[in-house]
Amino acid sequence: MSWLVRMNIESLLAYQNKLIDSYAWHQALWQCFPNLSDKKRNFLTRVDEQPGGFTVWILSPEKPCCPAWCPEDRFSVNEIASSFFSHRFYAFDLRANPTRAIVQRKLDGKPILNAKGKIKRGKRVPLVNKADLICWLERKANIGGFRIVDFSPLEVGPMVENYFSQKGNKAYHGSVQFRGILEVIDIDAFQKTYQLGVGGAKGFGYGLLLLAPVNLK
Repeated sequence: MSWLVRMNIESLLAYQNKLIDSYAWHQALWQCFPNLSDKKRNFLTRVDEQPGGFTVWILSPEKPCCPAWCPEDRFSVNEIASSFFSHRFYAFDLRANPTRAIVQRKLDGKPILNAKGKIKRGKRVPLVNKADLICWLERKANIGGFRIVDFSPLEVGPMVENYFSQKGNKAYHGSVQFRGILEVIDIDAFQKTYQLGVGGAKGFGYGLLLLAPVNLK
């Protein structure tokens, strides 16, 4: 069972509640789950800035409730029926955080190995090249039970740096929006991917697949 929430938040309301960056939204959306420990985060979020405000999405196996700062008429929640996953093709919209890990190397250029003899990786950096981004998405699709169809254009937006402040420290995530049509190959793996999200930084509003079934003959 999954629940999908949509909130329409006006800019003034967001400003009044100090919802100024992804970390502020990260904290505020926890209030939709008053009985959920912060160590058991099992929901995905997405915040889309629109003219005059924001559209906020939450996908969760637990039914979310309307937080005190959100007017009830701006909060809607719907249970996702199991029949929703009976389709073969879906139009999708994904805002993700595609990254790669930098390999740590010695002065002679050889990779540094950890105690288990595996290559030690350093910090992760955003992908910006379109070809790299497409390869990243295709890898995620391959393990996620779906594929990106080749008979419909895949839209790949530019990498956007989203800065935020967390406990006084400045940081950012690289955000890329993908839009296209996918074909389900493995329904069980696809449903798991839908629930768990795609890529990293999920707690900061990335990885949620917005889907709409399409009938292709």
